[in-house]
Amino acid sequence: MSKKIKISEYLPFFYAGASGDFNQIHIDDKIAKKTGLKGIVLQGLCTMGIVSNYFLGDKNPKIIKKIKVRFSKPVYPNDELNIQFKKNKFVVLNQFNEEVISKGEITINEE
Repeated sequence: MSKKIKISEYLPFFYAGASGDFNQIHIDDKIAKKTGLKGIVLQGLCTMGIVSNYFLGDKNPKIIKKIKVRFSKPVYPNDELNIQFKKNKFVVLNQFNEEVISKGEITINEE
């Protein structure tokens, strides 16, 4: 199964405010480009949160016993992510079919 999620152009700013992660590569395009990126990037933990939320739906977050990811490529505003999973393993691809999260694994206790 899979699901596509569009990343808002404002999400890095919203997440910075909510999390306190004001690293300049997430909020300043010029600085992000100076570091070799194409522009500002979404915080990795925000990306992981989006994936976690996909698996949770409207269930209690306590059901997630373990989540493991490997961030493979940056996620940029306006990217479209495609979560592909089978059992408890998953990968997340961007619109160019590049893995942005690889070797994902989630353990859910559905009691």
